[in-house]
Amino acid sequence: MDISSSSSTSCFKFALEYIGRLHRTALAFHYGISNLKMEVRLLQSFELYLTKCRRRRNHETWLEQDEEEKDVTSSRIQGLIIRRMQDLEFVCSEYLTHSRSSDWTHIQREVTRFREAIKLFFETDIYEPCINFLLDCYWLRDPELVIDFIDSVSENLAEIDESHFKRLDEKLIFLKSFIRFAMLRGVEGQQLIDLLIHTEVVAIKALRLASKWWSDSSGYNHETKLQISRLISEKINPGDPKVQETYIHVLTASKLSISSDTSALEKSKQPVADFMDFLVQNTAELLQPCTSTPVPIMNQMLKIVEGLRFLTILLRHQEKFKELCHEMKNLIGIVACDAAIVIFSLSVNQIEEGLAKETDLDLFHLLKVIKLMRAEFTQVYPLTSVSGFGFPRICELGSMDFLLRNLKELARTDEINGSNVFPVDKIQTIQEDFEFLRSFLVKIKEQRNQNEKLQAFWSRVMEVAYKAELVIDWTLVGDGYEYFLDDVARDINVIKIEAQEIYDSIRYVGETTKGVTKTFTRMPSQVTIATYNEDLVPLDDEVKTITDSLTRGGSRQLDVVSIVGMPGLGKTTLANIVYNSPSVILHFNILAWCTVSQPYSMHNMLVQILGSIESEKLEQYRKVDEHDLAVKLKQVLLRNKYLLVLDDLWDAKAWNLLARSLPDDANGSRILITSRLQNLSLQFKPDSKVHPLRRLTDEESWKLLQKKLFGKEDCPPRLSQVASQIAKSCRGLPLTVVLVAGILANTAEDCWEEVTKSLTSSIVLDDEYCMKTLELSYSHLPDDLKPCILYFGAFQEDKNVPVRRLFWLWISEGFVRKTEGMRLEDVADDYLKDLVDRSLVMVSEQRTMGSVKACRVHDLVHEFCVKKAKEENFLHVLHSWNDHTGPNNLLRVCNRSVRNLRIWELVLEFPNVRSLLLFKEDDLGFWLPKLLRVLDLGELDFGAYFPMEVFLLAHLRYLALRTTKVNFIPAAIGNLSRLQTFLLRRNDIDCLLPKTICNIKTLRHLWTTNPYIGFIFPVENLEVSPVLDHLDTLSLTIDPSSQSLQKILTKLPNIRRLRCKMRKSREEPTRICDRILVFDCLNQLESLTLPFFDEYGFKFPLNLKKLTLIHNEQPWSEISKIGKLPNLEVLKLLEHSSGEEWEMQEGEFPNLRVLKLRALWEFRSWIASSDNFPRLEKLIVHDCHQLEAVPSCLGESPTLEMIEVKLCRESVSSSVKQIQQEQIDMGNEVLKISIEHCVDARSSSEEEEVSNPSETESIPSQESN
Repeated sequence: MDISSSSSTSCFKFALEYIGRLHRTALAFHYGISNLKMEVRLLQSFELYLTKCRRRRNHETWLEQDEEEKDVTSSRIQGLIIRRMQDLEFVCSEYLTHSRSSDWTHIQREVTRFREAIKLFFETDIYEPCINFLLDCYWLRDPELVIDFIDSVSENLAEIDESHFKRLDEKLIFLKSFIRFAMLRGVEGQQLIDLLIHTEVVAIKALRLASKWWSDSSGYNHETKLQISRLISEKINPGDPKVQETYIHVLTASKLSISSDTSALEKSKQPVADFMDFLVQNTAELLQPCTSTPVPIMNQMLKIVEGLRFLTILLRHQEKFKELCHEMKNLIGIVACDAAIVIFSLSVNQIEEGLAKETDLDLFHLLKVIKLMRAEFTQVYPLTSVSGFGFPRICELGSMDFLLRNLKELARTDEINGSNVFPVDKIQTIQEDFEFLRSFLVKIKEQRNQNEKLQAFWSRVMEVAYKAELVIDWTLVGDGYEYFLDDVARDINVIKIEAQEIYDSIRYVGETTKGVTKTFTRMPSQVTIATYNEDLVPLDDEVKTITDSLTRGGSRQLDVVSIVGMPGLGKTTLANIVYNSPSVILHFNILAWCTVSQPYSMHNMLVQILGSIESEKLEQYRKVDEHDLAVKLKQVLLRNKYLLVLDDLWDAKAWNLLARSLPDDANGSRILITSRLQNLSLQFKPDSKVHPLRRLTDEESWKLLQKKLFGKEDCPPRLSQVASQIAKSCRGLPLTVVLVAGILANTAEDCWEEVTKSLTSSIVLDDEYCMKTLELSYSHLPDDLKPCILYFGAFQEDKNVPVRRLFWLWISEGFVRKTEGMRLEDVADDYLKDLVDRSLVMVSEQRTMGSVKACRVHDLVHEFCVKKAKEENFLHVLHSWNDHTGPNNLLRVCNRSVRNLRIWELVLEFPNVRSLLLFKEDDLGFWLPKLLRVLDLGELDFGAYFPMEVFLLAHLRYLALRTTKVNFIPAAIGNLSRLQTFLLRRNDIDCLLPKTICNIKTLRHLWTTNPYIGFIFPVENLEVSPVLDHLDTLSLTIDPSSQSLQKILTKLPNIRRLRCKMRKSREEPTRICDRILVFDCLNQLESLTLPFFDEYGFKFPLNLKKLTLIHNEQPWSEISKIGKLPNLEVLKLLEHSSGEEWEMQEGEFPNLRVLKLRALWEFRSWIASSDNFPRLEKLIVHDCHQLEAVPSCLGESPTLEMIEVKLCRESVSSSVKQIQQEQIDMGNEVLKISIEHCVDARSSSEEEEVSNPSETESIPSQESN
């Protein structure tokens, strides 16, 4: 193509395509080419406006030369592109013809010239007076031309990765939707012209600001940001009187001009829906800064938002929209106009100080109309239809208990006191009736499986219970379902009569029928928790074979070793053992692990690999794009001998995606693959080594079963024969062995024969056999544990599940029964231990005290959970954006992998959803199911905006969301009177809580995932605020110069886990008492973390078990006071400065089990005696560069199990080895030591250079057989 003779449109098209190809090729300076592409697009947008705009009628007397000047500017833009593109083409062709080297200098120089020419053109030809002249004398006028121009400008703004431009882009799109809405509503004449001119002015100014941004070489232009903010506040937001007048004139004309014909709306619903979306955004922006809004006004505004969301969803749902009557369809457009007039008329001051009477009446009328529309929709699509009711079929008695607890709480709350809708006597009657029915269900529980009549009755009772719960919950959120209460009462009476008839017709027998299912009762956990890495595969020969394949002989080229076999054989466990073996660690410079699974993404795989190499940068890598991650991985691995494990690989595509980032330096690097597919690796590496993993022999199965059941003890002779037979029945599958061991551990010995019969009752394939064993394990679980194990189906496969979050979710879901004398979290912990003992759950991470930090399930167990949860109508896992199959009354939905999820459609299909768990950056719509109890918004980042819509979720118990710049929580959070857990992810500034937080009496956990920020309690009038009796866990930020801490702590009498950081104070504390922080009033406190309290003293409660001090400067004398705490079990001193010498006093730390010292910069000498640390089990010393030695007296400690030393002097390493030898001499062969990167500072740089950078010396003592 000859660019010199091309038209304006084709000229830009050719230039952008050519630069795009160059961008994909010239990776060495792709940033400069990317910027050039953007700058050419900016010129294209300006040129578009110049060629399309026409002189206004009132400026027809302007000289002809003005018109010519506009055309000349347009021609100069085109000429600039043509000249510079010809030069760039020439340089590129010269490079291809003559050089073909890696030297891109000439091309890079030409790209720079091109960019400088564009910058100069912006400065000389498209400057402020030029823009003002164009706006004064010309316009596009045609609505479609204005919309095209907005699209062109928006394309430029979207490419600028800066929040101010993102916001400006959103505002431009709002104006575009406003124009389309006005056109659809039939607006013509001066009102439409005013809106078009206004929009043109905003768009051309936005384009000018974008050009200024790109021409700024520093990449940061504070003045441009200020101009953007001014443009939005003065020309787009309706706060400015002139802007408000323009908008309201258009909206008034929209109401008057439209006819009753709805055909236009039916054909073009999208503009109306888009416009209402932006109305919701504008309302949210208006409410966001309101910190003292009266609750009634805030609730009215939130209901407007919720109503607009509802109407937007109706418009976008083709089938539901068709079902609406003619009047309803016409009313939608009118409601949009009325809502916009109200919203555009409001200001922050009006909302906070009280609405004008006229506005208040308009708001009341609008809400009434929306409520009527929702009632009409309910008739079209009844939300509580019981026909074909698909309620969950597990733990029904637990669900009944949950309903009864809620009824008791409801009868006591202010929500129904004096209510005509909910008279207390009616609620109490329903409660008493269900208590009777529950006691009856307990009586028939054991017989129902053998009696169809009893089973049918049981199902009807549960159906009525679920219906009653729905009706009550819908009524509480104000959606007009109170008339269903009488239906519920009638249903209950019918069920009670039937129960009496059944009672009279059957004879209850005291003892139950014998059978294996009757003997499985819950038992306290007696087994030590097995970790995920425990050696459960007794195949020493297999370990040696794989290890030798990786480390001995073979090609110097990058090679692949595969472990293949059916699920349940232990492929991952075997790979993990090899990966962590000392010989493999010493052989490779870099080790990395990636769990691929299904589905997979390139980005996720790269993050996993880089994160396993540099764990401290994991969060940083999550934010990097895929291309840069691939480049980074190649750089990290280059010239290093590395081992990469790809666990659970399913197809060659995943390998092909990664292969380009895996360098082959002929140094013996290896890839270890685990897969179910026998020949997978041969598809991409025909000469690779494939290792089929064999099954266990009968003897190995028997040994593994004994190990799981009896530990180091022998199997009792009375059980030997049956247990041996059971081991043989497991077909050599390790997973089946450990699952069966979990069954037997909770089964009476006289029923083991029944287990044998269950395992051998039918002939199935091996993979089906594993599933059958899982079904058997599941059927023998206590009812309370069934929903707990199935809940793992909601989490991502092969991912660790944080245990605290799991417990909080279980509790919020109502799975955890209240037990006398125990906290719910402790009961949940017992549940988890039970599942671990049954080998259904694996411990993947442990805390310093040995408790579980994270867990996971085997991929087969996960597959079973997903399948079983769907069968039982317990949980629906979305697999695609239109995956809406399932019963209408589905209660739990999770999305683990679907992008661009259309939640609004899901809400219409599943209106009664109680739990919504998201793991991706989903676009919610954003309309939430009103009955939600659990809402986890995953990685959806709200930035500085708090989603106000959640405050309408009256039943919410668990809320987790991600923000970055939220600095206060709106007062409307007080609406969430049932909230138990509020988890704030990733926020990077402290967050002020409202006074209403103390009204949430159910609150148990207020936590932030960022360890360096916390919640700020309002201290004004705190004395008269309610006490938060149930608060268990808190991330707190305080100002220690005031008495705020003591005021706050008196409101938290039962706190167990506290992270407390200091807020920067404007005043320096002047009195000594200001330097003492008192925590000893917290009699239940067990765990306390204190970051950034330099030179402060503390008073701790005697019951404290765990203490972490970070970035503090307490002297060792203060640490000695801590040593007097009688119950302290864990002490962590991190990034601490206490002085050079720690001389311990007699009797310090009598019950300490774990001591961690990290980055104690001045710490040189450590003096201790034999009566210090009498119960110490684990010592961790990291980054203590001055420390000379670990006290030798630790060698006398009989309880010591582990010493871990990293980045310390060589003398520290020697002292630790000496302690191990002393322990061995004393007969203690349990002690293990781990030494890493311990080299004296005086070592030569040459020695450091040749030392293995990843070498870890692991010296376990020999264990007795």
